[in-house]
Amino acid sequence: MKEISVDVLIIGSGPAGYTAAIYTSRAGLETLLYKGDQPGGQLTITSDVENYPGYPSGVMGPEMMVDFEKQAGRFGSDIRSGMISSVDFSSDTLIAFSDNDEKITAKSIIISTGASAKWLNLESEQRLNGKGVSACAVCDGFFFRGQDVAVVGGGDTAAEEALYLSKLTSKVHLIIRREEMRASVIMQNRIKENNKIQIHWNSEIKEIKGDESVDGIEIINNISNESKSIKLSGVFIAIGHQPNTEIFKKYLNLDDSGYIVTKPGSTLTNIPGIFATGDAQDKIYRQAVTAAGSGCMGALDAERFISNN
Repeated sequence: MKEISVDVLIIGSGPAGYTAAIYTSRAGLETLLYKGDQPGGQLTITSDVENYPGYPSGVMGPEMMVDFEKQAGRFGSDIRSGMISSVDFSSDTLIAFSDNDEKITAKSIIISTGASAKWLNLESEQRLNGKGVSACAVCDGFFFRGQDVAVVGGGDTAAEEALYLSKLTSKVHLIIRREEMRASVIMQNRIKENNKIQIHWNSEIKEIKGDESVDGIEIINNISNESKSIKLSGVFIAIGHQPNTEIFKKYLNLDDSGYIVTKPGSTLTNIPGIFATGDAQDKIYRQAVTAAGSGCMGALDAERFISNN
């Protein structure tokens, strides 16, 4: 096993990881970044990004992540393909192991592993991802102004997405697989009072229709077993996100949903020298710009930690 020693190890890419690398490498810290199993994070499955500052004409998600990587590499970050498969935070020495059979010892570790949207696991859903299928209404709702869309889910996230989209679109079909919502009472009331939102109870999407883009869905009622087709242009999956934090649960404090708990106003975790950024610790905003901001915070926190130790 090859052994490596660095100042900063960044686990995960995406806006948080790459921004952290830009800051740490510019500060003269030897920085090693492992991209993870989805280099660039969720933006690599996002088409047009129009709400990130600095791209006045918009940018494709994958192209944006290439820009981020190039900028981090320009300042000397060692950016590698592959994953960190396990960690050992049981002592003051911070250790990580890669799937390339490497043992990395770092003075500080910045976690930027992100979170993955939960999907319906339909073939048509994956085929049309980024072509009318999305997991973020705030990111992509603008593209469906004046059109009919669907939101899948019955929790607070789905309710928030449906209410947000109702301000932009002509109609929102809310697909709920149970006979009741899991959302808070106040959110349920707002949904039921909104005449632009039609609820389909006890229903699931059987298929998302369309060749090059979404043009409708087929839903099935779980009780009557009847199916029907609905013409629309967009489908927003809002059944939750799963933070990619499994390898840290033995050592770091996680909340009930698996997000890393950080000290308010910082990226500090319960272990000195380990900092959590981006969607691995943010279950509220989950935007590229906020992830990049927290990546900056993590880098500054790591730099301060190293200089004081």
